[in-house]
Amino acid sequence: MTVTRQDTDTVRALQGLEDGRSSVRLRAALAVGTTPDPRFVDKLIERCAIEPEFLVRDMLTWALTRHPVSMTLPELLREVRSERTQARSQALHTLSKIGDRQAWPALTRALLCDADDEVARSAWRAAVVLVPEGEESALATVLATQLGRGGRETQLSLSRALVALGDVMVPALLAATTAPDPRIRTHARATQRLLRDPDAGFEFAIEEAKRAVALGGAGQEGR
Repeated sequence: MTVTRQDTDTVRALQGLEDGRSSVRLRAALAVGTTPDPRFVDKLIERCAIEPEFLVRDMLTWALTRHPVSMTLPELLREVRSERTQARSQALHTLSKIGDRQAWPALTRALLCDADDEVARSAWRAAVVLVPEGEESALATVLATQLGRGGRETQLSLSRALVALGDVMVPALLAATTAPDPRIRTHARATQRLLRDPDAGFEFAIEEAKRAVALGGAGQEGR
């Protein structure tokens, strides 16, 4: 059997994705994305679940977006149900980059409320990209249940997702401003401020909201 140059390059690229040096893995992922090949898809997805370097993971995602959706989508939808948190997170991130709304049914409430912050953040970002017309309000209601969760980065991610939905999220946000938990009220008010003034900055919005909550502000402004 004749071994072609293409076959040799494929083997080299697949081996490169498993190299111990991140720079080699990065170049391999770039090469795979530059010359898409159906034989790469399984290895790219497998590597996404375990790759420790952010830049390499991002290149793996880019390489997957270069392959036909018909090949990548079924595999990614399987990955969002994985027990491995990084597999779920990176699959969701990749789905958000592909942007095919066939993936919407996979964005379950369980994923949007995933116990792992990174998975949840990836799910929020994917959801606002993939949500079909008419489903935005229901999505906002689910996202609002996560207000007050986590640290600054998690809260900022949620606020950005809610703001990206626009005015449809106002009722859910307004309801959250009267929640018993002051963290929820503060986060809701900060998100209101970002909706009104996207240039305000999250830190400023949070500090302003903390002062308002401490003073007993009712948060009735809505938008």
